[in-house]
Amino acid sequence: MTRNPLRLLQGSSRTVMPGFGLTVGYTVCYLSLVVLLPVSALGLRAIAVDFDAYRAILTDARTIAAFRLTFGAAFVGAVINVVFGFIVAWTLVRYPFPGHKFVDALVDLPFALPTAVSGIALTSLYARTGLLGRVFEPFGVQIAFTPLGVIVALTFIGLPFVVRTLQPALEDLDREYEEAALSLGATHFQVFMQIILPALRPAMLTGFALALARALGEYGSVVFISGNMPMRTEIVSLLIVGKLEQFDYDGATALAVVTLTLSFMLLFTINLIQWRYAAKTRNTA
Repeated sequence: MTRNPLRLLQGSSRTVMPGFGLTVGYTVCYLSLVVLLPVSALGLRAIAVDFDAYRAILTDARTIAAFRLTFGAAFVGAVINVVFGFIVAWTLVRYPFPGHKFVDALVDLPFALPTAVSGIALTSLYARTGLLGRVFEPFGVQIAFTPLGVIVALTFIGLPFVVRTLQPALEDLDREYEEAALSLGATHFQVFMQIILPALRPAMLTGFALALARALGEYGSVVFISGNMPMRTEIVSLLIVGKLEQFDYDGATALAVVTLTLSFMLLFTINLIQWRYAAKTRNTA
């Protein structure tokens, strides 16, 4: 006697997706250990900090200068990475050339290098006596131990996020639309602005957000090239480490909470813009 598969499926108490309960439990447990518990511990510590500590942190001139440099340099570095990361991704996807695989692997170098090694290498290159620093020295441009050096370091560590986000989007982009537009008399600039850029905008926003988030929390690659000069080249992560070394745990916690809150608000705004753009694209399709 043959059995109806649908009846067996309906009468079975087992889920349609085998292992779903186990994978969900593992995912929740893993995220709790890696993300939820550390953030919760920071939140509990933040509640115990007196409100005067937050007021002192937010009104301190040194803290304001560190926040201004951190968010400003991170934003500039992310914008630079969106522009030049797009060029790199476009070249790797659209123009095969000798050494293509080597250049593609070179993009991941900031991932592979320890951040302290990256900081030492960048400082050696951009110092006044460095290979690149001596080129800018006659023009009166100093990169190492200036805010410009911080931007260079944050741009270096954020580039792979933009390139690796844009590459799949470029590979999935159908060239038939570009060829059809060109055959109808559109210029290459019109094709880029009206066909290519709208299709890549979500990936570009995602790469920008990832590069920005990575730059906001960077420490190792900046500690050497910045020089850690208060009111000039000191970023928030360096200020937090300095307070920890002075056993000022309340001040370090207050700085961490304020940084986390501002970073979350900034990233949430970027994601909100991306969600609205995706919804608008679906409605007009």
